[in-house]
Amino acid sequence: MTSLANFIQNKPDAEFPAEKGRYHLYVALPCPYACRAIMAINLKGLQDFIDVTVTHPTMLRTRPDDENDTHKGWAFFDPKTTPFATGPNGEQLSTEGCTPDPIHGAKYVRDLYERVTKDPKVRFSVPLLWDKKKDTIVSTESADMVRMFNEAFEDLNPSNIDLYPADKRKEIDELNDWLNDSVFSVIFKAAFAPNDEAREAAIKDLYAGLDRVEDILSKKRYIAGNTFTETDIRLFVVLIRFDFSFAKFFKFPKLIEEYPNTLNYLRDVYQLPGIKETVDWEHLKLNAVGSQFNRDNVVLENPTVDYSAPHDRARFQ
Repeated sequence: MTSLANFIQNKPDAEFPAEKGRYHLYVALPCPYACRAIMAINLKGLQDFIDVTVTHPTMLRTRPDDENDTHKGWAFFDPKTTPFATGPNGEQLSTEGCTPDPIHGAKYVRDLYERVTKDPKVRFSVPLLWDKKKDTIVSTESADMVRMFNEAFEDLNPSNIDLYPADKRKEIDELNDWLNDSVFSVIFKAAFAPNDEAREAAIKDLYAGLDRVEDILSKKRYIAGNTFTETDIRLFVVLIRFDFSFAKFFKFPKLIEEYPNTLNYLRDVYQLPGIKETVDWEHLKLNAVGSQFNRDNVVLENPTVDYSAPHDRARFQ
């Protein structure tokens, strides 16, 4: 079976050695996991080392001519030649901000996976990191990508930020696990609860987690201290979407904008160089069209919060 969880390493004899221009990242901007990888690239200044291709934000039929194949996934478009894509119900959806696949001219992310593996259990997900020399997938794991982007290219492209510092790794790992269990996963437990009792219990757990985040951020600039780490990437990509889409789709009773420290934290992170480019409100709106999460067909509108507004996080040193 082909491994889809390999690492780029700073070793000349590595299976996937760090090299400028060798690797290509495929992403969909509505996907928080994909945006983890883009944030790491931008924060580490690797834009000239790893090229990025952006899919259309709406999940579309990947085999539209096969009535027995109903899979929906990420599609590639060139806005210059195809300014609109046809949506699930015949809508004309803008392709602005999308980029075509420059390597194989693939129509869908699915096509890239099927070049490498025929495993029926594989999900055709993003982010997808591609090795142009070996013509294969390096990794589909966003958490691994953040760490390899943090470390593997450091000799080739020294940076002034360490997303996974050695002296904080135990704390970072513990916070990552806690956030996954107490915030990220319970969002979807609440959304897809089998009954009202289970939904209420999940919502209670969710807001207990968000209350703890607010408490931590009342004492520290970032979630693991006063320096930015990979845990902040994980938290940001979820919370920046919370008020805009999750709360609307899943009818959550309280917004992040009601948490003053967390709101200012989001502004702080959003204003870091290269971060706001990973938050595309128009792509997030288009992602709602036909989304399995948007069961009530909510039409998303522009955010009510100005994330470019001044924040108070500099009070922490």
